[in-house]
Amino acid sequence: MNDILVKNGLIYQKGKWVKANLAILNEKISYIGSDEVEAKEAVDASGLKVLPGLIDPHVHFELNCGRLSSVDDFYYGSVCAAYGGVTTIVDFLDPTANAKDLEKSFYERLELAKKSIVDYHFHACIKNPNGSLEEYVKKTVELGIRTIKLFTTYSDTNRRTYDQDIIELLKLSKKYNVMICAHIENDDLIDLRPSYTFKDLPMSRPSFAETSEALKLAKYVRETAGNFYMVHCSSGETLKALKEQFSDILGKNFFVESCPQYFIFNNSVLNEENGKLFTFAPPLRSERERQLLVANYKDINTIGTDHCSFMSKDKDYPTLMGFPLGVGGIEHSFPLMYRRFGDEIIDKMSINNAKLQDFPTKGELKVGLDADVALFKEDMDAVVRENHGKCDYSIYDGLISSGEFIHVLRRGEFILKNRKIIDSKGKLLMCGEK
Repeated sequence: MNDILVKNGLIYQKGKWVKANLAILNEKISYIGSDEVEAKEAVDASGLKVLPGLIDPHVHFELNCGRLSSVDDFYYGSVCAAYGGVTTIVDFLDPTANAKDLEKSFYERLELAKKSIVDYHFHACIKNPNGSLEEYVKKTVELGIRTIKLFTTYSDTNRRTYDQDIIELLKLSKKYNVMICAHIENDDLIDLRPSYTFKDLPMSRPSFAETSEALKLAKYVRETAGNFYMVHCSSGETLKALKEQFSDILGKNFFVESCPQYFIFNNSVLNEENGKLFTFAPPLRSERERQLLVANYKDINTIGTDHCSFMSKDKDYPTLMGFPLGVGGIEHSFPLMYRRFGDEIIDKMSINNAKLQDFPTKGELKVGLDADVALFKEDMDAVVRENHGKCDYSIYDGLISSGEFIHVLRRGEFILKNRKIIDSKGKLLMCGEK
């Protein structure tokens, strides 16, 4: 007998909606079809859309920023994830310069992540390396990880990785079948003058810093045939330029992630009464660039949130230097993006991430895969009002949404039932694990 039967729902499979029942047994999807098979518990999904549990490939829970830490730890961050239909998150190890420190960082972060109620994984994160790059890549693979994030900026905090090492990492990515991820901004174009306040973010971190650096790195990717993933693309101008000059590698071995905030807001909000709350890096762009991003959204491969929340009082800071950059968003990401882009956004938040992160049991509703199931009640008059993390605000408060998740199951176990959290433990995912 099955453990759970989800019946009478509209099930999302390969871009289509199918009226069917879905059964779960021993953490896996055991049946999808028209029969009402036996189960210990039945969930009536009439009027609900049944989605694969979403995957957020870019979160920063419990991130130590020195003066402050992001306020949503792995427990509260994962609670927000559950309310957003997300059953798997990928966080980041602390930046390290060599393989020995990488291993230490992994086990330290793992202890923090054990509070998560959703499944979790990590990106390795390299900074200005001082050891063997090949040993770093081999240690990453040994730890069950296949993504290594680097920064092309932040030389002021010794986090920048320079071009020669980036090229070597790209060559190694092909050899060891890993993915190099990058926060892309031209460090030479970043202006950190002490007089700047948060309102000066667009001047401090200009759009051209992202676009020019992305084009340079795309050239390296083409030359090395390496595997590359651009995190949080903020400007439609960047995406347009990549399409025009690098269409041969875009979506093949050069992948692009963006975040809801860049589709929804422009940088004029920085001048509004609560402008300090809309602060993150890279920053919001002009309305023209926002519209360009929306127009070219089909060329975005994945949606992450870059969830990194701080209290509103923490952003009462006089200068940009030392200002906490980051916002929350994982709880509202899907309903807001679904309203704007409909069904085409689902794959960008599920199966595409599963493939790029090498999670073979995640990302789609299919017999034999993990029973990560999110039941969504569509309501095009819904308004964002609730927030379930520790942060005292959301930049999305008051926006028109598209509904809410009623039930969410992670590997066949309810973590959200009738809009109420049910505590349990997520698990660490290893790349390629079946």
